[in-house]
Amino acid sequence: MRPQGRRAWVDVLVLVIALGLALLPLVPVYGWPAATPAILGGLLLGAAIAGAGARWRWPALVTSAVSLVVYLLAGGALAAPTTTVLGVLPSLQTVVQLLASIIRVWKEVLTLDPSLGASGTLLAAPYLLALVGAITAVSAALRAGRRGGAWAGLVPVAVLGLAVLLGTKDTVLPVAAGIAMAVLLLGWAAWRRGNLVPRRVLALVSLGAVALASGAVAGPVVAEQSPRFVLRDEMVPPFDPRDHPSPLAGFRRFVKDWDETALLTVRGLPEGTPVRLATLDAYDGVVWNVAGSEAAEGSGEFRRVGETIETSVRGERTEVEFEVHELPLVWLPTVGYAERFDFAGPRSLDLAADLRYNDATGTAVLTAGVAAGTRWQTTVVVPSVPDDEAIGNAGTGNVSLPEVDGVPDAVPLFAGEVAGTATSPVLIARTLEQGLAERGWFSHGLTAEGQYPSLSGHGADRMTTLLTGELMVGDGEQYASAMALMAREMGLPARVVLGFVPDEEQAGAQEITIHGEDVQAWVEVSFAGHGWVPFFPTPDESRTPREDTPTEQSEPQPQVVQPPPPPPDPVTPPDDDPEQASTEDTEEDAFASQIWRTVLTVAVAVGIPVVLLVLPLLLIALAKRRRRERRRTAAVPVARVQGGWEEVLDHARDLRRPAPRASTRREIAVGLTAAFAAPHGRSAPADPDVSTRRAATVGGPVAGLAAGADAVVFGPGEPAPEQVEAYWQQVDAAIAAMHEVVPRRQRWLARWSLASLRARRREQRRARPQAR
Repeated sequence: MRPQGRRAWVDVLVLVIALGLALLPLVPVYGWPAATPAILGGLLLGAAIAGAGARWRWPALVTSAVSLVVYLLAGGALAAPTTTVLGVLPSLQTVVQLLASIIRVWKEVLTLDPSLGASGTLLAAPYLLALVGAITAVSAALRAGRRGGAWAGLVPVAVLGLAVLLGTKDTVLPVAAGIAMAVLLLGWAAWRRGNLVPRRVLALVSLGAVALASGAVAGPVVAEQSPRFVLRDEMVPPFDPRDHPSPLAGFRRFVKDWDETALLTVRGLPEGTPVRLATLDAYDGVVWNVAGSEAAEGSGEFRRVGETIETSVRGERTEVEFEVHELPLVWLPTVGYAERFDFAGPRSLDLAADLRYNDATGTAVLTAGVAAGTRWQTTVVVPSVPDDEAIGNAGTGNVSLPEVDGVPDAVPLFAGEVAGTATSPVLIARTLEQGLAERGWFSHGLTAEGQYPSLSGHGADRMTTLLTGELMVGDGEQYASAMALMAREMGLPARVVLGFVPDEEQAGAQEITIHGEDVQAWVEVSFAGHGWVPFFPTPDESRTPREDTPTEQSEPQPQVVQPPPPPPDPVTPPDDDPEQASTEDTEEDAFASQIWRTVLTVAVAVGIPVVLLVLPLLLIALAKRRRRERRRTAAVPVARVQGGWEEVLDHARDLRRPAPRASTRREIAVGLTAAFAAPHGRSAPADPDVSTRRAATVGGPVAGLAAGADAVVFGPGEPAPEQVEAYWQQVDAAIAAMHEVVPRRQRWLARWSLASLRARRREQRRARPQAR
């Protein structure tokens, strides 16, 4: 290996190691298993792109285009594995999210608490820093001279600064990485500039060791007195409820872990009023959750509030006091709709700053969590609950709720069976409530305590099991979810509420202690002129099944609604079997739809990377084709002949046999003949017979073209069209001869080479000042 090649490998190795050290402060943000593939992959890919660009002298535009393609192709596996097909192939969602992450991932990293893991596209931040840092540093080192390339060492320093700003309060990794990187880069820069002295390296390493040991001893003491600046601590992120798990999914935790645990104490709670914890109006087939923070209405818009909160809800105004004993959640217990929050204790100002409130649902959160001992007094408005007669034939309320997804088929079938004959919205809701409460059985599924088996969760599978199983068994989590989904299918605006309902013994007491066993989930439906009205579809806790309980669910079903709903396809001919035909068509349509979805997914996953790879090559081919057509169809015949000669020179450039500059056409022909006769490759042996054969193959056609071009340019008159056409046939023959004597790989690369396009652009730029 030549000295220059060894120096290039040393440059790449040192800079990649330095960038790896610079990105170490990001490891605590993501965790080692998640951060390592993204950082290593970005460094290796960036070094490879920079090495290829330096080897073939790519311009900045081509290097940027290749970098973007590699970022999207490899980014799925390294930065967004959850969005890919089979964990490797990027999908359309992968490409869109990776492009958007170039701008927005930095804010997401700073506004989320570590450890972030590999969720979403959060790993795009270390992946981008590694990829772009490696491309910039390695390109600067390989393309600059021996002394100037040492400035590439500033790139890892800049990456370290960004990593520290995005990192955590941990000071060990940043200090250790910074000292190790400084020793490495200073020694490398001195070696590259020819100033490396062994004793200076030893002194530098000794100084770094002393600094590292001093920092390890004195660092914790200094950090306690003056904490390190962390950018994420200075940002106040908007509260996004989707960053937290669905509170309804933790329903069983209350009755399993906190059954007899005192969670909070409430003073001044109006009789018959439940305590609200969270309101959920978005369903994705897995859980009920709040809508995202981007929702303009509904449960997802939480905002900071001042001393008072304006509310348009009418009802009884009262003051309620809360004291939390144990409630490790962000959801703050509330009653009705609040007008004011007054926190007590030494952390009252901090709690007020953490408070976020939702006006539409009356729910509140503390972004830092509801700690034990939190006390506050709130002024609330408790709306009255109208009965069915008061609601009468009122329509549904004019509210905007997110569409529910992933609803199983059992939900609309059961809803139509139970409430198909109801004549008003309130009767539909009441019939659904009674149908679940009367047919269902109650059980938390705590088999160790002798309860009947009952699975937790409220996803599509659990809803199907609840509504179609031999025995309908569940608790508030399942019944509230089922009623809300059925109400949505019947056109009612419904949402699920998680909260606490005190037992009857404490009803009306001035001070009530709420335990985990008091947890309950219910449904609220909006009616025009009456607001949100609660419904409680959960069977009474005394209605518990036993092992010998008969499967009564299927017996009364035919008696509830007669006749059943009409078939959806009324145009079936009477002489056919509509049931059999409908089943076959449905299965065939579903199967065909599934096949087309699979084909479309695979096509998009494979097609997008292919398009990104082929598009630059296609643009290069189109540019060369347009250049050839422009030369061959020039208005002046002499220009067409000159264009043919230039076409030959451009093909020689793309074949890495450029013509000598500042020479006549005959001298260029001699130079091209010698260039194509030379052996291919630096280590290829020189064979006189082969060189002679190549010279004869290329020299004759090129020399004829040179002589013909001189005769036309310097001769009298204009050439005839037949003469110009014959000249272009000679051009094609000369180009074919040049391609014949070079290796196949070089012929393939010449098709997509930018050498001739760049050369012509430089000539045009040089010609503009002369023309002016």
